[in-house]
Amino acid sequence: MNDQNAKTVIVIPAYNEAKVLTQVLSELINYFSADNIVVVDDGSVDETYQVAKEKGIKVMRHFINRGAGAATKTGLIYAFDKLNADIAVTFDADGQHNQCDIFCLFDPIVRGEADLVLGSRFLAKQNLPLTRRLANYLANFFTWLLFGIWVSDSQSGFKAISRQAWQKIEIHGDHFEFCSEIIAEIKRNKIKYCEVPIKVYYSAYSRSKGQSLVNGLKTLLHLIFNRLFK
Repeated sequence: MNDQNAKTVIVIPAYNEAKVLTQVLSELINYFSADNIVVVDDGSVDETYQVAKEKGIKVMRHFINRGAGAATKTGLIYAFDKLNADIAVTFDADGQHNQCDIFCLFDPIVRGEADLVLGSRFLAKQNLPLTRRLANYLANFFTWLLFGIWVSDSQSGFKAISRQAWQKIEIHGDHFEFCSEIIAEIKRNKIKYCEVPIKVYYSAYSRSKGQSLVNGLKTLLHLIFNRLFK
């Protein structure tokens, strides 16, 4: 891209995140204009929508809970089509990500080195729960098995996507399988990509928001279905 003035929009899918969303948005607003942040309230039954509105953030709203993939797609469509973003960064609402890492994600795109950047929790040493390490390895393995591309953190929700990459990407899944689908789209469309290390903070709250074993199995079944029939 090689454009230091590229417009970057932060997309935050959120489901029942009112407990932590105030702090997450407050920290982001220290670095980015509220006009360049979009929250997608995915059918929350708590105060998620109100928290975002009170912060002056643009809020898209699903009136039923459709899933993390659907919420992310809604946010990306809005970022590129309505806000004319050059780059969109997807950012989790549960407080596990460091807002300073956003600069590390969009920088390779601005420099023209990549069109899609994956934030990886596993490229730098940090104290991560063994269960998360194991689950991620299995997800990486099945993503590679189904789609033929290996990355270190296939399930990361922290990504930067250029407009050029987004125009090529098709997302079918409404749930967590969308992360692996994006990896598949990198391979299918020969999108220039890279991975960068990110910091992650797992509180008791953010751990409770992650994938369970049952959800992980559902994700795998969705991926297999999409691979075979879509």
